[in-house]
Amino acid sequence: MNSSTPQALQTFRTANPHALATILEASETRRIIAATDIFDLAGTKLWARHQPVSVELQRKLMDRKLREPLEACLVAEDGVTPVTLGGALEQVIETDQRLAPLLRPQASKLMREVSHLHLHPVAQLLLSASQSARPEAFRHAVAAMGLAGALMVQHGGQTPEVRLAMLAGLLHDLGEMYIAPEHGEAEADRELDALAYRQLVVHPHVGLLLIAQLTNYPGSIARAVVEHHERLDGTGYPHARQADAMSPLGRLLAVTEAALAALRRPSHELLHASIALRAVPGEFDLAWVGRLTQAARSQPALQPVLAAEEVRARRVALGAVLHAAEENAGALVDEQASPAMRAALELALFLIGRLRAGWNESGLWSDEAATGADAGEVEAMEDELYFRLRGVQRAVLLRAGELPTDEATALTQLCESLPMGRAD
Repeated sequence: MNSSTPQALQTFRTANPHALATILEASETRRIIAATDIFDLAGTKLWARHQPVSVELQRKLMDRKLREPLEACLVAEDGVTPVTLGGALEQVIETDQRLAPLLRPQASKLMREVSHLHLHPVAQLLLSASQSARPEAFRHAVAAMGLAGALMVQHGGQTPEVRLAMLAGLLHDLGEMYIAPEHGEAEADRELDALAYRQLVVHPHVGLLLIAQLTNYPGSIARAVVEHHERLDGTGYPHARQADAMSPLGRLLAVTEAALAALRRPSHELLHASIALRAVPGEFDLAWVGRLTQAARSQPALQPVLAAEEVRARRVALGAVLHAAEENAGALVDEQASPAMRAALELALFLIGRLRAGWNESGLWSDEAATGADAGEVEAMEDELYFRLRGVQRAVLLRAGELPTDEATALTQLCESLPMGRAD
């Protein structure tokens, strides 16, 4: 465990109900036991060393402050190991055809390094619980481990850098276990409403606290974890860091996470991820994006789903929506607006302007592109920009917070005027 102030450790003095529920669910199929006696702050012994966890532990922990964080007191005896991690990674390499251009050329290096990864007991406990109770989240973690490692190998990273990248990818979403499952990010960038999004955005910071306070991993991993949803242009979360404020490993993790998010739709290929990463200029580190794009270009060209006339119509509609949104947001900014309303509208104008810049700089807006060899990419770019409009809604409402009724109504109407895109 890293050295931390007693005040800092207060974050985990009370058992998180969502993490505890996941651990208890996993205990139905795994042997999770107390590694030490568990005491509350008053010195009352709540659970004995070597005793398997059960629902009775949940009752005893209710509203109790603990002498030591619960995560540091438990161990999964038959949990995730470097060997089982290697098996999970091998399965991703063999079965995920979309990631194959990136993972398979580096497979031997990745498989060699995964066997040397250090699994701190707290990380091992949470990963084991995730594998049993949230298998999709665990698979996402393994895919991120492989993708971050593969990109680092391509970049020429040495063994220590490759292992750091793989660990950061593996651990990046541990904080998600501490929020309600319905607010998780399986479809976060596409589906969550503003209220659920407000819950989701804290998970990178929780992950930072977990790694910094409860493990002995290097600070670079904790920092990368908190940055995995940040963007170089300051439009990410949870801290809206910009450019040089993001660490090198954080930049890699941001590209890794965004690429995997773009591939959550079953019909999407690696080229869709490449387009998502390039949709808005200045969001991501081009060194990492370029390596992914190069691999994507080795795949067959995207085939359009819509007819050329439909693509043109959507393009015209998108331009009209962006123009109207800019005008409407600008009209709402006046001297009478509250500071919170002004901040939300300024963010709306900035984000909409970024989408317009992405479309203009893509070069895919011409009629020739819509009917030529790039027609599939034009359609994919349109899809991405339409989906980004949903993100504008959430980000603006999140920035606004609580508003007077009239301002809340006006802002909601502005957000609802933005289309949601089309489902696959």
